[in-house]
Amino acid sequence: MMVELDHLVGYIGYAATIVSSENTSVAMSSGTLPALATPALVALAEHAAMNAVEAALPLGMTTVGTEVHLKHLTATPVGHNIQAKAVVSAISGRKLQFHIQAFDEREKIAEGTHERFIVEAERFMNRLVAKKPKGS
Repeated sequence: MMVELDHLVGYIGYAATIVSSENTSVAMSSGTLPALATPALVALAEHAAMNAVEAALPLGMTTVGTEVHLKHLTATPVGHNIQAKAVVSAISGRKLQFHIQAFDEREKIAEGTHERFIVEAERFMNRLVAKKPKGS
Protein backbone atom coordinates (compact mmCIF):
# COMPACT_ATOMS: atom_id res chain seq x y z
CA MET A 1 0.00 0.00 0.00
CA MET A 2 1.51 3.31 -1.03
CA VAL A 3 0.05 6.77 -0.92
CA GLU A 4 1.33 10.02 -2.38
CA LEU A 5 3.57 11.76 0.17
CA ASP A 6 5.22 14.55 -1.88
CA HIS A 7 3.46 17.07 0.36
CA LEU A 8 5.92 16.09 3.13
CA VAL A 9 8.75 18.05 1.47
CA GLY A 10 9.56 20.86 3.87
CA TYR A 11 8.28 19.05 6.97
CA ILE A 12 10.55 19.62 9.97
CA GLY A 13 11.31 17.39 12.93
CA TYR A 14 13.31 18.00 16.08
CA ALA A 15 14.94 15.88 18.75
CA ALA A 16 16.82 17.08 21.82
CA THR A 17 18.86 15.68 24.67
CA ILE A 18 21.46 16.64 27.23
CA VAL A 19 25.03 15.41 26.92
CA SER A 20 25.53 13.02 29.83
CA SER A 21 28.05 10.40 30.78
CA GLU A 22 25.90 7.83 28.91
CA ASN A 23 26.22 9.46 25.47
CA THR A 24 29.91 10.40 25.51
CA SER A 25 32.47 8.80 23.25
CA VAL A 26 33.94 7.02 26.28
CA ALA A 27 30.63 5.37 27.17
CA MET A 28 29.86 4.46 23.56
CA SER A 29 33.36 3.12 22.87
CA SER A 30 33.86 5.50 19.98
CA GLY A 31 36.66 7.55 21.57
CA THR A 32 38.56 8.25 24.75
CA LEU A 33 37.35 11.74 25.68
CA PRO A 34 34.22 12.68 27.67
CA ALA A 35 32.42 14.65 24.95
CA LEU A 36 29.28 13.96 22.91
CA ALA A 37 29.86 10.80 20.88
CA THR A 38 29.35 10.90 17.13
CA PRO A 39 27.14 7.76 17.27
CA ALA A 40 24.89 9.54 19.79
CA LEU A 41 24.69 12.54 17.46
CA VAL A 42 23.76 10.29 14.53
CA ALA A 43 21.00 8.68 16.62
CA LEU A 44 19.65 12.11 17.57
CA ALA A 45 19.63 13.18 13.91
CA GLU A 46 17.74 10.01 12.95
CA HIS A 47 15.24 10.65 15.73
CA ALA A 48 14.63 14.18 14.41
CA ALA A 49 14.07 12.82 10.89
CA MET A 50 11.67 10.20 12.16
CA ASN A 51 9.79 12.91 14.09
CA ALA A 52 9.45 15.00 10.92
CA VAL A 53 7.20 12.48 9.17
CA GLU A 54 5.98 9.77 11.54
CA ALA A 55 2.65 11.43 12.41
CA ALA A 56 1.86 12.03 8.72
CA LEU A 57 2.32 8.42 7.60
CA PRO A 58 -0.63 6.09 7.02
CA LEU A 59 -1.51 3.67 9.81
CA GLY A 60 0.87 0.71 9.90
CA MET A 61 3.66 2.55 8.09
CA THR A 62 6.94 3.76 9.58
CA THR A 63 10.41 4.74 8.38
CA VAL A 64 13.78 3.08 8.71
CA GLY A 65 17.14 4.78 8.35
CA THR A 66 19.36 3.58 5.52
CA GLU A 67 22.09 6.18 5.05
CA VAL A 68 23.70 8.98 7.05
CA HIS A 69 26.30 11.55 5.96
CA LEU A 70 27.06 13.70 8.97
CA LYS A 71 29.93 16.09 9.68
CA HIS A 72 30.54 16.35 13.43
CA LEU A 73 31.92 19.91 13.40
CA THR A 74 32.82 20.56 17.03
CA ALA A 75 32.82 18.89 20.43
CA THR A 76 30.12 19.36 23.06
CA PRO A 77 30.85 18.80 26.76
CA VAL A 78 28.78 16.93 29.33
CA GLY A 79 25.93 19.05 30.65
CA HIS A 80 25.13 20.91 27.42
CA ASN A 81 21.74 20.75 25.71
CA ILE A 82 21.77 19.64 22.09
CA GLN A 83 19.06 19.74 19.46
CA ALA A 84 18.88 18.16 16.02
CA LYS A 85 16.70 19.51 13.23
CA ALA A 86 15.70 17.45 10.18
CA VAL A 87 13.98 18.91 7.13
CA VAL A 88 12.48 16.70 4.42
CA SER A 89 14.32 17.84 1.29
CA ALA A 90 13.15 15.30 -1.31
CA ILE A 91 10.91 12.28 -1.78
CA SER A 92 11.25 9.60 -4.44
CA GLY A 93 8.77 6.77 -4.07
CA ARG A 94 9.39 5.32 -0.60
CA LYS A 95 12.74 7.11 -0.19
CA LEU A 96 12.87 10.25 1.96
CA GLN A 97 15.86 12.61 1.96
CA PHE A 98 16.56 14.95 4.90
CA HIS A 99 18.87 17.89 5.52
CA ILE A 100 20.21 17.61 9.07
CA GLN A 101 21.67 20.21 11.42
CA ALA A 102 22.48 19.98 15.13
CA PHE A 103 23.28 22.67 17.66
CA ASP A 104 24.50 22.86 21.22
CA GLU A 105 23.97 25.89 23.45
CA ARG A 106 26.70 27.87 21.67
CA GLU A 107 26.98 26.83 18.03
CA LYS A 108 26.21 24.47 15.17
CA ILE A 109 27.84 21.13 15.96
CA ALA A 110 26.83 19.02 12.96
CA GLU A 111 25.34 19.09 9.48
CA GLY A 112 24.64 16.56 6.79
CA THR A 113 22.07 14.44 5.03
CA HIS A 114 20.03 11.40 5.97
CA GLU A 115 17.97 8.90 4.01
CA ARG A 116 15.02 6.91 5.30
CA PHE A 117 12.63 4.50 3.59
CA ILE A 118 8.92 4.15 4.27
CA VAL A 119 8.05 0.56 5.17
CA GLU A 120 5.05 -1.42 6.35
CA ALA A 121 5.90 -2.14 9.99
CA GLU A 122 4.27 -5.57 10.15
CA ARG A 123 5.91 -6.78 6.92
CA PHE A 124 9.29 -5.45 8.08
CA MET A 125 9.00 -7.26 11.42
CA ASN A 126 7.88 -10.49 9.72
CA ARG A 127 11.05 -10.40 7.61
CA LEU A 128 13.15 -9.97 10.78
CA VAL A 129 11.46 -12.93 12.45
CA ALA A 130 12.09 -15.03 9.33
CA LYS A 131 15.83 -14.33 9.66
CA LYS A 132 16.03 -15.90 13.12
CA PRO A 133 17.49 -19.39 13.29
CA LYS A 134 14.87 -22.13 13.71
CA GLY A 135 14.14 -22.90 17.34
CA SER A 136 15.36 -19.58 18.78
